[in-house]
Amino acid sequence: MVTEQGFDQEFTVILDNHKVRLEEGLSEVEVVKRLKIFGANELPQGKREPGVIKFFKHFHDVLIYVLLAAAVITVVLGHYIDTSVILAVVVINAAIGYIQQNKAEKALDSIREMLSFKAGVLREGKRKDILAADLVPGDLVYLRAGDKVPADIRLIEASSLQVEESSLTGESDAVNKQTERLSSETVLGDRSNMVFAGTAVAAGSGFGVVIATGGNTELGKISSAMESVEKLQTPLLKQTAQFGKLISVIIVLSAIGMFFIGYWVHDYATAELLLAIIGLTVAAIPEGLPAVLSIILALGVQTMAGKNAIVRNLPSVETLGAVTVICSDKTGTLTKNEMTATSVILADEEINVSGVGYSPEGMLKKNGDGIRLADHPRLAKFLACVKTVNDAHLVKGKKGKWSISGGATEGCLLTLAEKADDEVEKLPVIMKIPFDSSYKYMAALVEDRGTKWIYAKGAPDKLLDMIQSEERDEWEAKIASHAKRGERLLGAAVKQVDYTEGTISHEDMKCGFEFLGMAGIIDPPREEVIDSIVQCKKAGIRVKMITGDHKDTAVAIGAKLGIGDGAKALEGRELAGLNAEQLEAAAMEYDIFARTSPTNKLQLVEALQAKGQVCAMTGDGVNDAPALKRADIGIAMGIKGTEVSKEAAEMVLVDDNFSTIVNAVKEGRRVYVNLKKTILFILPTNVSEGLLIFISILFGTTIPLTAVQILWVNMITAVTISLAIAFEKLEPGTMERPPRKANSPLLSGYYVFRIAFASAIIGGGILWMNSMLEARDYDQGVLQTMTLQALVISQLFYLFNCRSERRFALNRDFFSNKAAFIVSAILILVQLSVTYVPFMNTLLGTEPIGLRYWIWPLLIGMSVFIIVELEKWVVRRMSKKVDLLKN
Repeated sequence: MVTEQGFDQEFTVILDNHKVRLEEGLSEVEVVKRLKIFGANELPQGKREPGVIKFFKHFHDVLIYVLLAAAVITVVLGHYIDTSVILAVVVINAAIGYIQQNKAEKALDSIREMLSFKAGVLREGKRKDILAADLVPGDLVYLRAGDKVPADIRLIEASSLQVEESSLTGESDAVNKQTERLSSETVLGDRSNMVFAGTAVAAGSGFGVVIATGGNTELGKISSAMESVEKLQTPLLKQTAQFGKLISVIIVLSAIGMFFIGYWVHDYATAELLLAIIGLTVAAIPEGLPAVLSIILALGVQTMAGKNAIVRNLPSVETLGAVTVICSDKTGTLTKNEMTATSVILADEEINVSGVGYSPEGMLKKNGDGIRLADHPRLAKFLACVKTVNDAHLVKGKKGKWSISGGATEGCLLTLAEKADDEVEKLPVIMKIPFDSSYKYMAALVEDRGTKWIYAKGAPDKLLDMIQSEERDEWEAKIASHAKRGERLLGAAVKQVDYTEGTISHEDMKCGFEFLGMAGIIDPPREEVIDSIVQCKKAGIRVKMITGDHKDTAVAIGAKLGIGDGAKALEGRELAGLNAEQLEAAAMEYDIFARTSPTNKLQLVEALQAKGQVCAMTGDGVNDAPALKRADIGIAMGIKGTEVSKEAAEMVLVDDNFSTIVNAVKEGRRVYVNLKKTILFILPTNVSEGLLIFISILFGTTIPLTAVQILWVNMITAVTISLAIAFEKLEPGTMERPPRKANSPLLSGYYVFRIAFASAIIGGGILWMNSMLEARDYDQGVLQTMTLQALVISQLFYLFNCRSERRFALNRDFFSNKAAFIVSAILILVQLSVTYVPFMNTLLGTEPIGLRYWIWPLLIGMSVFIIVELEKWVVRRMSKKVDLLKN
């Protein structure tokens, strides 16, 4: 271990700042003091609301307030059954919302698991293993291969130390660490003299001083950023909130107007008039709509789960249908996050390698044909070198999945050697020079059939310094060519030495080597992603790559996937110098962003949203979490994603497959269309009921329905037959249309017309029926029962109108939705019980009626169906004429 005598001046300053001696570490007394100052090495927990408060928040809706006011009035008037039914409806809606919120809400406890449980420290001159939570700034910590880094640590010693930082920085390969001083402006991904909490030691060993713990670590800053990031409302929630406010204003103004008309013009008794106004209020409020929207979204969640997309927040289902931009992390999302050697570049030939990932399935090829290793002695020598000078191990798991123990780059060379047609021998090593970032190579003295050799593996430019100069220019041209493809290159060289040699040193590495060749290594794109990106483009969705990897690598991978133009990209440091307007322009212009920090990712998402884009963000690392939370919909990887990213996201991909996002977008668009159809179906019930009461008060006639009967009709149509629309199939051509605009109204002009048209038919038909039957002195109870049944039967027929917006209902897909027929049968049985079961007669004020009384409700229902189908035919003909005129 390094001693303080002759110690580097910078390290002395660091230790002095933290008041710790290198050979002793902190004292236990000092640790106790610092724990009181800095707290435990744990990430802060966000505030959580009590369950009661969360429940009552679901009553915070203007439509609910109107219903509660109606309930209070019914109590004052002594109509307790009405009060009970109204309150039951309100409580049921709140309960549904509360249950769904609890299902979707998970605490961020899992982020704490990214801190290791144990840490090796030097305290009071002795090495101890302690809980990572007990670490404090100034602690001296030992690191070895396999450890999870417990805090942010400035390295004092680094022996072949490599750290896996992909979860934090997006780097796909383990990072080589060293102890030299760096500029204070060095970005997170390039701070090679630091190791960070939550990352893992892949190889080597190290020793350093803790400079940050808990919430002050880079991991902690990301956690805090997640807590402070504002979560935007989904387009649907915004639209329904605006819709609710508009309905409330109309209801209140109508109620006030009707009260004055009834009181001053028709001289209604105050109690009777108030009950009528409550009836109007209850009629106009679509109180069943929140419940049915939640149920439809929940069904969408279940469908997506069957397609490997777990949605944690119900409204996010609908948001998927409006996505215009997908911001995707590269490593592990667009790529496999498994380094793969795709080529071997020799002096006189290039060998291609098939297969991706760590699985040794594939072969070595030349001109498309497999090759025999025996016919390529230089290739055999190259493979022997990279397999021998290698500290990694290739491991086959229980389920047949291959993985690497050690560095990813070294591991993929083992996979490369296994793809040869004949076994590549790993020679016994006599002595080794371990890899270090200061000289960028690794060497081994080996014996092969009575001859001794020095095998070297490392950065090609370093190995080229060891060969004859006339060969260098040719190799540098090859290096430049392959680097442009985004490949990471690793070279191999060999030198014969005297048989008496028993050791090697850096002096032996200066000259006399033969350069064997290079391996071209990439983190390969997922094969299925290319087709998924094509589908996104057809659907009008832009895909942007936002990665922590190098610019050349990102551009090359983007070109293979179809992202960007294969040339243009922007780096994170360039984004840092842009003002808000320039940042928004850059976010729209560029499709590839490299060397980005967590802050850059969040800035880009916010810039895209500022330009009116509905933004999805995919990712798997801790560094993605703030952007995942801020995005309109965050999408985390389920297999390789960190728990932090999963908790920050609204959707998790079970299979880590980018194409699953496309399926989710399809489902999101289907759900949204069906939600609009459901609204198109439900609202004519409310409007026609309101019309009945409005007209009755206006002309001073008998109120045709009680408030309880109105609530029954609203709820029974909302929670039974309206659910059938949720099962309608995706309409043809949906994924060839651009995303809907985020600010598009929930109800288009045509929808408003259709709702008014259908309401007029239903309401007008029932008013005509009532006027005819009142003239014949029908009993009031019988007439109310017929009115109730006419409303429900009209809605049942209208359901089949709403299954398609423009096509005739009687088409070849008429029987495709079995749910429509099932709920229709259920509704008929329920309405028969309403009419003929004594308990229901008492609760709803209905009466049993004879068979001949059903003719009127059936006649009105069939009329609604036929007239709306005729309206569709007229609108379709008019639309075709308009299209012809435009062309």
